[in-house]
Parts: sequence; C-alpha cells; structure tokens
Amino acid sequence: MRDLYRRLGVPPDSDSETLNQAIATCQHRALKRDAEAALAEAEHRREYDALHATLGDIGRLRARLGLTHGAHWRDGLADDFSCPADLAGSHHEALMRRLSRAALAHDRWRRWRAPALGLALFLLGLVAGAAACHWLLG
Repeated sequence: MRDLYRRLGVPPDSDSETLNQAIATCQHRALKRDAEAALAEAEHRREYDALHATLGDIGRLRARLGLTHGAHWRDGLADDFSCPADLAGSHHEALMRRLSRAALAHDRWRRWRAPALGLALFLLGLVAGAAACHWLLG
C-alpha cells in the first residue's frame, strides 16, 4: 500500500485545503486517482488514517527489531511504511546481560545448595540435641 501522504509530500495531519492542493498539483495520474479516492472524502480519509497509523506502527516495530526489506523490495510500494533499522534502540545486549547474570546466580545456587542444606541440617540437629539434653538434664 502506498503512503499517500509521503508520496504527495504533505504531513498526515495536514488540513483538507493543503491536502486538496497537493492532490490537484500531483503529476502522477495513478497517485492522483488513489489520493482522490482515499483522501478526498472525510469518511474515506478517517479509514485511510486508521490503516496508515497501523502500518506506521508495524514499520516502527520492524525497525526496532532490526528487520528491513530485502534489496528487491526497497524503493517500491512495499517499502513505503518501512523505517531504517533502529539497532541503537535494541535491547538485545541488555537482555543478554540480564540473562547471563540470572544463569550465573542459578549456577551458584545449584553449586552451594547441597552443602548449605547439609550444614543447615547439621546445625538444626545440633540445636535440637542441645535442647533435648537441656530438657532431659534440667
């Protein structure tokens, strides 16, 4: 689907007068016909704007994930809602650090769990024995 606003060179929040002027001065017949059908009537424009917002969100999501179209799709109608890959905003490295810390903590817990449990039981037995001796002798 074409991004009619981008192809006409007007922002999506432009008023009807600016939009109609851009449509009237458009030299591309097919683009002009599509823009008139989708943007000239208020109801059609509301429907197009809802779809435009959804496709823009998908394009931004793909950019955040680092997904881009292949070379054969670029500069075509399929690429109208694409954004450049946003690798700077990727959370991959931070997630990998958190996962590594969690795995390290889990490994540490597994390594010390058995000795710590044995020590705890030994101390509990020692305290219970001392309490029993105190009760029997006291």
